[in-house]
Amino acid sequence: MLQGYVHPDFGKVAEALSNQIPRHKPGGAALTVYHRGQCVVDIWGGTRNKDGDPWRSDTLAMSFSTTKGVASTLIHILVDEGLLDYDDPVSKHWPEFGQKSKQDITVRQLLCHEAGLYHIRNMIEDAEQMMDWDYMVGALERARPVHKPSETHGYHALTFGWLVGELVHRVTNKPFSEVLEEKIARPLGLDGMYVGLPEEDFGRRAQLVNSIGNGKGVNIERNVQKALFKTVNQGLKLANINLDQTIAALVPRGAVYLDFNHKDFVSACIPSANGMFTARSLAKLYATLANGGELDGTRIISRAAIHNMLQIQNRSRGHVIPVPMHWRLGYHRVFTFGHNTSTCFGHFGFGGSGAWADPMRGLSVGYTLNSGVGTPFGDSRIMNLSSSIIRCAEKRYLHAHQEEIRGIGPFFPRDRRTHYGTAKRLVNGVLPKRRRSDSPAF
Repeated sequence: MLQGYVHPDFGKVAEALSNQIPRHKPGGAALTVYHRGQCVVDIWGGTRNKDGDPWRSDTLAMSFSTTKGVASTLIHILVDEGLLDYDDPVSKHWPEFGQKSKQDITVRQLLCHEAGLYHIRNMIEDAEQMMDWDYMVGALERARPVHKPSETHGYHALTFGWLVGELVHRVTNKPFSEVLEEKIARPLGLDGMYVGLPEEDFGRRAQLVNSIGNGKGVNIERNVQKALFKTVNQGLKLANINLDQTIAALVPRGAVYLDFNHKDFVSACIPSANGMFTARSLAKLYATLANGGELDGTRIISRAAIHNMLQIQNRSRGHVIPVPMHWRLGYHRVFTFGHNTSTCFGHFGFGGSGAWADPMRGLSVGYTLNSGVGTPFGDSRIMNLSSSIIRCAEKRYLHAHQEEIRGIGPFFPRDRRTHYGTAKRLVNGVLPKRRRSDSPAF
């Protein structure tokens, strides 16, 4: 049984999430959806660790590359405030970065993965060095691009975090985590948005329950990795993709020994990979972006800046990932089954998490979980959820007046034309208000 609430028009979304919660093994998830500024889904279920402790309303989950979308939003806010320009050379703000043929790399090229600095495997000796901010900054300063910036692109799977994060640090003279709190989390009143989890919030976190990345069972894990690489290698060869580039970007030496659940990794600041979020915080941030930069009277960024976010910077298949990602400035395309998502932008993550916005439909989504592996950009679970969410939004009917639905436990009008019954069977909680507005949020 899921907990939380769901608007009756989005009952099928609850059904989709319920089908994804592990039945006979550990694992849980949370999903939040906003439509036209209204929170229409806020549900969770399953377990947050191998001991079987239930997922709670405020559970935080590591969301891997979903963190990149949050970090990119911070850059857009700083550009909007005049502290940066997309076409500034990075070395203008970070002089040490300008060595080894990097003096002309721009902020724009960082955001759309055109800087040629994705080869982390060649920059560091051990994955544990990723937890040392100053070391990683120095490694990037000493690195030489593997191709001329902007002539092609390659997914900066891990290095993106320090490239963008140090830029934030240089123009604000504050740590990345502090700027995130100041510019996004506090103004929006978010209940869980951290890159570098404070010790006082450790009790709220979900632990990853899959075997990969837990620092144990190394022999088993090596076999899993070898099988995974073999499968990936076959697919990449068919697509004429260089596997060496993919491994160089995704798998630093020693990664197989890294424990993603360890407090040192969780508390480090890695803005490309270790964000600890609640689904509702992700969804509310992206709801603000879908609504032109303002939500519930709080504006964090201008409407013009949202327009910049939507602009696709490259459409070709790049290095590292054998799929055209249609990179925006820090965000990629949203993958669904059979829907037009040309106006959607966001970021998915390894393990299945993701968050995205659609200004045209007035939609936003935040999804967190702690089981499964998937790809660097999520897996079919978030694609299924996103497809169901869009279908419900497009079918949503309008009311001539505002109708309030409220109560302890499920309470649904008796209207067989919609999916109230589905939601009633699956969710215990409180339903939000319906709203009258039928106008797009953007």
